[in-house]
Amino acid sequence: MTNSTGKYPIGAKVFAKAIPDELLIIRRFVAKIYYCKLADDSDANDLVYFERELMSIEEKKKQE
Repeated sequence: MTNSTGKYPIGAKVFAKAIPDELLIIRRFVAKIYYCKLADDSDANDLVYFERELMSIEEKKKQE
C-alpha cells in the first residue's frame, strides 16, 4: 500500500527528529499527519507527527 500525497509511504521506516534513536513505522497518513508506531512495540499507542518532524533512514545516515 502506497501513499500518493505524503513524502513517506505507508509501512516506511522513519525516525522522529525529536527521538532519533527510536525506529518508527508509518501506519497511516491523514490530513497531512503521519500516524506511526514504534517498530519494536506494536501494542503502544500511535505517535503523531507532521512530515517536517520525520526523517528517513537515509536522511539520518547523512546526519551521522
